[in-house]
Amino acid sequence: MKNIPVVMIIFGGSGDLAHRKLYPALFNLYEQGLIHDNFAVIGTARRPWSHEYLRGQVSDAIHETHTEVDENDVKDFTSHFYYQSHDVTNVEHYVTLKELAQELDDRYSAQGNRLFYMAMAPRFFGTIATHIDDQHLTGSGFNRIVVEKPFGRDLKSAEELNKQITASFSENEIFRIDHYLGKEMIQNILPMRFTNPLIKNIWNKGNLKNIQVTFAERLGVEARGEYYETSGALRDMVQNHIFQIITLLAMPEPENISSEAIHKAKQELLESLIIPNAEQVKKDFVRGQYAGSDTTFAYKKEPKVNPNSLTETYVAGKVKFERGPIADVPIYFRTGKKFKEKKNRIDIVLKHINTPYGQAYSNNITIEIDPKSRIFITINGKKISEEGIRRENLDYTFSKSELAEVPDGYERLLHDVFVNDSTNFTHWSELKRYWMFIDAIEDAWQKENEAGNPDIVQYAPYRMGPTESNHIFESPTEHWIYE
Repeated sequence: MKNIPVVMIIFGGSGDLAHRKLYPALFNLYEQGLIHDNFAVIGTARRPWSHEYLRGQVSDAIHETHTEVDENDVKDFTSHFYYQSHDVTNVEHYVTLKELAQELDDRYSAQGNRLFYMAMAPRFFGTIATHIDDQHLTGSGFNRIVVEKPFGRDLKSAEELNKQITASFSENEIFRIDHYLGKEMIQNILPMRFTNPLIKNIWNKGNLKNIQVTFAERLGVEARGEYYETSGALRDMVQNHIFQIITLLAMPEPENISSEAIHKAKQELLESLIIPNAEQVKKDFVRGQYAGSDTTFAYKKEPKVNPNSLTETYVAGKVKFERGPIADVPIYFRTGKKFKEKKNRIDIVLKHINTPYGQAYSNNITIEIDPKSRIFITINGKKISEEGIRRENLDYTFSKSELAEVPDGYERLLHDVFVNDSTNFTHWSELKRYWMFIDAIEDAWQKENEAGNPDIVQYAPYRMGPTESNHIFESPTEHWIYE
């Protein structure tokens, strides 16, 4: 598909996300010819910029992310960008925006196609959606809207936001974006599972002992204390990134690889998601905050953080499903700030077997998402110079030339929006189940807080989080593979 006609409106066009991710991604899609002659982009924000100033910012964004560019291409690309100073709470500004969109539609022969991108603070999503509806900003061609995370902060607010958006857009026009689903190793999960008999035939509860998902961050909250106080690790990472990955790991094989078939398989799985009660939350989940050191602040002493904060910077827990190929197999997750290193990885742990060699290690399949992109399988082999068994890794890694071909997550997902492929976006039915799970944990924690006995562990920075997370395993022989 080439030269898709469209007028794209970016709410938050002066922001960091637009500058670092959206503008470079759009340029790459322009270079590929996906958008080229018949498109225009309107950037909106409160700042009093001009068309020329926005074009300069877009050019800067391209030069910051590309080592070599054709300056004529950059000039032609940026000429398609326009700016409107816009207060999202002012109805009159939507009237002006509608007029500009129609003018550009006529100029570029965009065929009435509209793409709206919410790149602003989440508290404005509902307001924008409401005014897109009441001021009739949608066009006569296709209409699509991209919504960044977080989509609500609990089930109730997510339902309200969904109601506001669906006043103007049908479910198949809504693209709830999670850039992790654009990452190469995440997109490798389903092909790895379903195209390799070696893996497909063992992907069941008879062979898998557990699955472990780790999202470790080296940094603390830094300057994001004010935001983090309203979120915490559970809402910030588990409700979206981690649950998306867990769904891909546990879903049944779809009938085909169409978006409809994949989302049908996901929904079938999520209907069997076990929502924990308060007793299970107490037993199967751990929350913590990073402590300070001689050189670093504790979380409670970070800027704009309540000194009596009960917000977690670490969470570990367990997910189970009643149906699917790995029904009843525990899927453990943990995520937090100030780990020993930044690393996002998945460890699939196979059950031990009896061998004539005595003690042998478990076989593991590890998918490393960041900072490297690779898959390795840990197997047993013979020690070379002495009796016994040693561990060996079989690696699947990308060459430098292959890595150079891997697109950024935003580029890949924006491409999918333009071609109307919702495979790697979250449907409402899926998001609703995620929020039901998260709300159950948050409600249990809130009751603990109100009772005056919150169980929040303080953990040392730059290690692997609180040791209490080892207590969530169902068997004393189980442990975190990544230590």
